[in-house]
Amino acid sequence: MSLMRKLFLSGALLVAAAGQALAAWPERPITLIVPWSAGGGTDATARIVATLLEKELGQPVNVVNRTGGGGIVGHTEIANAKPDGYTLGVITTELSMYHWIGSAPLSHGDYSLVALYNTDPQGVHVRADGPKTVQDLVAAIKANPGKHKASGANQGGAAHLALVGLLNAIGLTPQHAPWVPTDGSAPSLQLLTSRAIDIVTTTMPEAQTMVDAGEVRTIALMRPERDAAYPNVPTIKETLGVEWSLGAWRGIAGPKGLPEPVLQRLSDAMAKVVEAPDFTSFMNARKFGIEYAGGKDFEAFLATADERFGAAMKAAGLAK
Repeated sequence: MSLMRKLFLSGALLVAAAGQALAAWPERPITLIVPWSAGGGTDATARIVATLLEKELGQPVNVVNRTGGGGIVGHTEIANAKPDGYTLGVITTELSMYHWIGSAPLSHGDYSLVALYNTDPQGVHVRADGPKTVQDLVAAIKANPGKHKASGANQGGAAHLALVGLLNAIGLTPQHAPWVPTDGSAPSLQLLTSRAIDIVTTTMPEAQTMVDAGEVRTIALMRPERDAAYPNVPTIKETLGVEWSLGAWRGIAGPKGLPEPVLQRLSDAMAKVVEAPDFTSFMNARKFGIEYAGGKDFEAFLATADERFGAAMKAAGLAK
């Protein structure tokens, strides 16, 4: 046998072996890293996703919490994992912010993107006796700059940036509605009902209890179109005529360089997960928004999110 033919056959055998290995994936349990603590919203959604992925992939999917650094520890571990499909993770909203504020050199470009499965737009919330519409609220802010204070969580968080980005989009500055930092949406909503502040920006799952109690009203959502779960709440675009939407998101990703067949199988599996009755009932019961985007669509979604968070951070003077 000629040397050339031997080399050809050896190469063909290697390619065939690699193809068989990928075709057999997964052959052992998969680790799903969650960058946030057990018991929180991201952890809860990760566990239902893991349970349903097990059914689709035929192997255990084990959730592991890697906390610290405001999610940086877990996101970094996902990005640095071996790209063999056996270590995946839940990436979250904060990934759209790290590189802008200089806390970590991470962005969506550092991952193999599997699928988006959840989005929760920021809402504009007022007291039950507050402005009837977001147009009325904006008019009040313009008439008395600095009088109407706002909150939602910490300075520089998603809720804060949602408000700053909105003000910037309508030609106002952060000083028009000063931000009062808190430890989260719950204390912010308490400040709202106690009349210490006038505006809260946070997601619907966070505000729902007080909305249901009749103490708080949601006058607009920061999403491109109305949410089917809240059909009577208008969007910023239809009320103010500006293209501004921002919210929290969660998705599944792996380290950069996942083999394409593995990535495709994962994306297809996630498409089935988000349509599974167990998933939809779980998410609906907790008022988490369901949204699927796989592959290039997920990449495009994250590119837009990155751009909007960057614009808001620049307006707030927080971008490095």
